[in-house]
Amino acid sequence: MKKQKTVLDIQNMYANGDKITMLTAYDYPFARLMDQEGIDIILVGDSVGCVVAGYDNTLPVTMDEIVYHTKAVARGSESAFIVADMPFLSYQIDLRDACVNAGRLIKEAGAHAVKLEGGVNMVNTIKAIVNMDIPVVGHIGLTPQSIHRMGGYKVQGRRDEQAQQLLADAKAVEQAGAFALVLEGIPADLAQQITEAISIPTIGIGAGVNCSGQVLVIHDILGLCEKYSPKFVKVYADLAPVIREGIKNYIEEVRSEKFPTDDHSFH
Repeated sequence: MKKQKTVLDIQNMYANGDKITMLTAYDYPFARLMDQEGIDIILVGDSVGCVVAGYDNTLPVTMDEIVYHTKAVARGSESAFIVADMPFLSYQIDLRDACVNAGRLIKEAGAHAVKLEGGVNMVNTIKAIVNMDIPVVGHIGLTPQSIHRMGGYKVQGRRDEQAQQLLADAKAVEQAGAFALVLEGIPADLAQQITEAISIPTIGIGAGVNCSGQVLVIHDILGLCEKYSPKFVKVYADLAPVIREGIKNYIEEVRSEKFPTDDHSFH
């Protein structure tokens, strides 16, 4: 049986200068494949709303949906460290809600840590969850739950005042007790500046190569999310044409009675 990664393992990787690998997944089959290949962290993201459910953004995703998908991922993973996203309105209203919902993701869903969006404005929330002995991953920059304020999915931190605010947010998240920080959709030089200014690992997505690690969505790197294609995504295996071909062949064989054959029938 594989050794289960912990917060200490992630911190040791950071201390040793080893790059941290994270992929976002939402189900048992993908979690199992990632785990077999040695991924460090699996993120059960609220991006499930866009990638799997077809929502236009992450805002409709509920706690019950995140719990469901985290359970599936936890069953498929033996060694990866599992981080579950806290969806919109699960932590913004008051500290009690935040703590209860974070606890659900650990106790009920099987996550090892939770992730929430925000910087200076989320300091008290991060502290409250950390005080429950629940590890927290922060998330600043392009925060999808804030798309209405940001005017859409736009790169953050290009203006000097934005960059200074993001640097302050990163330091605040670190001081509040988060053990890692996702940097999304910010200029590479700013991501490097933030990474060098704090003493916890940064996980980049659209934030350049100088972060402590990287995260992408499994469907994106396999070419399975054709609704949108951000600049920061690299397709490592384009499976959509292969899947279409398989579906096409199945339809043709059923209609022509080539399937099922005798080999696929019981006697």
